[in-house]
Amino acid sequence: MVHLFPRPTLEQLPRFPLTEGSVSTLLNAADFRTRLLSAIASANKRIYLTALYLQDDEAGHEILDALQAAKDRCPELDIKVLVDWHRAQRGLIGAGKQEGNAAWYRAHTKASKDPVPVYGIPVQTRELFGVLHLKGFIIDDSVLYSGASLNNVYLHKLEKYRHDRYHLIHSASLADCMAQYLHQTLLSSPAVHRLDLDGCPATRNLRREIREFRKQLALSHYDLSCAERSSTGLAVTPLMGIGRGNALNYCVLDLLASAQDKVIICTPYFNFPKAVSREINRLIHRGVKVEIIVGDKTANDFFIPPNESFKAIGALPYLYEVNLRRFAKKHWRALQSQQLKLHLWKDEDNSYHLKGIWVDERYHMITGNNLNPRAFGLDLENALLFHDPLAQLVGQKQQELHNIMQHTRSIQQHRELETLRQYPENVRKLLTRLSRVRIDRLLYRIL
Repeated sequence: MVHLFPRPTLEQLPRFPLTEGSVSTLLNAADFRTRLLSAIASANKRIYLTALYLQDDEAGHEILDALQAAKDRCPELDIKVLVDWHRAQRGLIGAGKQEGNAAWYRAHTKASKDPVPVYGIPVQTRELFGVLHLKGFIIDDSVLYSGASLNNVYLHKLEKYRHDRYHLIHSASLADCMAQYLHQTLLSSPAVHRLDLDGCPATRNLRREIREFRKQLALSHYDLSCAERSSTGLAVTPLMGIGRGNALNYCVLDLLASAQDKVIICTPYFNFPKAVSREINRLIHRGVKVEIIVGDKTANDFFIPPNESFKAIGALPYLYEVNLRRFAKKHWRALQSQQLKLHLWKDEDNSYHLKGIWVDERYHMITGNNLNPRAFGLDLENALLFHDPLAQLVGQKQQELHNIMQHTRSIQQHRELETLRQYPENVRKLLTRLSRVRIDRLLYRIL
């Protein structure tokens, strides 16, 4: 693997050249699902799907059935599904003890003559301390990139949807680079096993292999030896990282620090790492315009309506709102002058999962990284950084932002956000108790 250290500047990052027509922005989850199924049906070389999970529900079945149909149509087609090892072997949060999606994978394999392999990637010995959060579906010579996983809500199969970002990039070089990483670093590890086969080893029997695997992940990078060192036009750099001080984290910080005019940030959880908060504070101090688009607490995927049974995990959206209120109060002058703009996204009972960064009209990062301490220190993350010196993606950017903003409201001051006293009683009691013993700080780091 090629290492990017000593730390390069944004201008020095290797990149793969793109044509303007090679990048397409999709605007909603239903179109994303349609495009994904269409690409699977027409694939003739390879299909690699990497996601946190492939769920045992209607949308998940539709995807796996499409993969099996593609395999039956073209037996030589190279198909691999990679999901998080731990997430696949447990049930939904609060649903009690279950076998998880792995039981469904095994049943599907037993019913198929030439089954689609599903690999479990154990980033850490326990899910709490790290998961597979790589994004990007590689289909032939294209990459369909989104922060979405594969289930009903992410793919808008039924009534509700979880809004994410969706981009299709036609680039054989990018697709080859990302596929090579999966082969050389993930699939080749003794810690990685197929979840769709019987006899899968228990996590406790793989602890040594998993620890060694994580060490190798920390040293790994996308192989950019075939990429260009400079480009005068549209180009893309794939980045990945795990643990503190990785190349992706540094790129996020450099990206923010490079801004001269305007930065737009999307994040579903308002819980920036300290290093990101420092850069945002510096941007405001320098007079750079900053816009942050975050989900309303009721649009958070952890939100539990007051009329439903409360679980401790349901306090998280309120913790994030406490953070946001504190941030808005600190920067009230910038809010009043409109140098800082805060937007809350809400569309009925749907949820918000957008992440990414736009800097001036020159750089554009799409990523699954939540820009929170967990993403910066625990999970295996990646991103695509678009270099756009000629502003060729501006039209798509404006269209995507318009689509996002139609469901937002602007926050003019911190008093527009609820306080602890206004929260439901069970939430208020739990947050007060957590604050007294300072456990809330730990939760910010791992959830």
